Amino acid sequence: MTTPIAAPRRILLGITGGIAAYKSADLVRRLRQQGAEVQVVMTDAATRFVTPLTFQALSGRPVRYGLWDEAAEAAMGHIELARWADLVLVAPASADFLARLAAGRADDLLATLCLATEAPIWVAPAMNRLMWANAATCANVATLTGRGVQLLGPDCGSQACGETGPGRMLEPAAIVEALHAAEGAGALAGLHVVISAGPTREPLDPVRFISNRSSGKMGFAVAAAARDAGARVTLVSGPVSLPTPAGLRRIDVETAAQMYAAVHGAIGDADIYIGAAAVADYTPTCCASQKIKKTSDCLELSLHKAADILASVSALERRPFTVGFAAETNDVERHALGKLVRKHLDLIAANEVGTDRAFDREDNALLLLWPGGRRQLELKSKADLAREFIALVAERYRETPRCAVSPVPALV
Repeated sequence: MTTPIAAPRRILLGITGGIAAYKSADLVRRLRQQGAEVQVVMTDAATRFVTPLTFQALSGRPVRYGLWDEAAEAAMGHIELARWADLVLVAPASADFLARLAAGRADDLLATLCLATEAPIWVAPAMNRLMWANAATCANVATLTGRGVQLLGPDCGSQACGETGPGRMLEPAAIVEALHAAEGAGALAGLHVVISAGPTREPLDPVRFISNRSSGKMGFAVAAAARDAGARVTLVSGPVSLPTPAGLRRIDVETAAQMYAAVHGAIGDADIYIGAAAVADYTPTCCASQKIKKTSDCLELSLHKAADILASVSALERRPFTVGFAAETNDVERHALGKLVRKHLDLIAANEVGTDRAFDREDNALLLLWPGGRRQLELKSKADLAREFIALVAERYRETPRCAVSPVPALV
């Protein structure tokens, strides 16, 4: 007997055209037995294999299958459904659907929901073995997994066409077990993590701004790693040219003041805050209403300190576990220790930056410091580094007593 799903979940179950659609009836039954709410969305092809009435009876909810359902779409029903779901599970996922999902198509209700949702997307492929092995399908699967879509199977065995090989949809029991394992296996499962990433831009006039060389790649990698560790992630991002990792909420901002407001707007129920953004230390006292003209050999700018997001979060009465980043060009450990103590942080990640280090690169190295400890993470890809970093954050979170006021860390 399977263990019940750890927390009540709202699962949007997409069913696409294929003989494996008959298995989805059992899948709905098992998910309901585990305490999940299930909303079935079918493609037109899926309705040729199993009737919507079957899934309505099993799920207890009317089945959605028409993008042009006037009654529902009068209230933007597809957006409502996309926001409703905690998880989108497509089982079976046909070769055609995987291709449309990889291409970002929105030509039916299910594909549109997948584009409009912030929930994690899982797919259980089902198709002929040669279709599964086709180079186009392989490329589509690689694209989807690269975006964070989770793959369930396929299984290997006899197929409805009479052939044998990989391509069978996983059995419903195996899918439910996989969902249950993912629900509780992550080191940050059940926690809300707020992460800020990227640079800020402080306007001088309508066409110019002060900024820095941060690409946001490290912060986005940390957000993806936190998601993979089971956390519910809110990513507050400065202006960057990076795709949003699947399955998390992203808030775009531009200035330090906007990032301050966005972080504090999201931090209320957060368990962990990771300040990976390169926030401006100083911002122009005023922004010219028109372009500043080149009228003299020198131009003096008046700047004032920007709001300190890290310090303000760590000073909250109900403070999350607070993690900072320190990008330094010299005396990295000394400067990072000073920031750890000065801002009352639980952990700080320090790295050396410069013209050929850290900024806009695919690799990085971090020195992690906390009251009473240190750990060096050697140079590696930012994705791999982020996973090690998040593992250490989870470890320190569990070992650090929660308190109502900010602790004052001792020097290590």
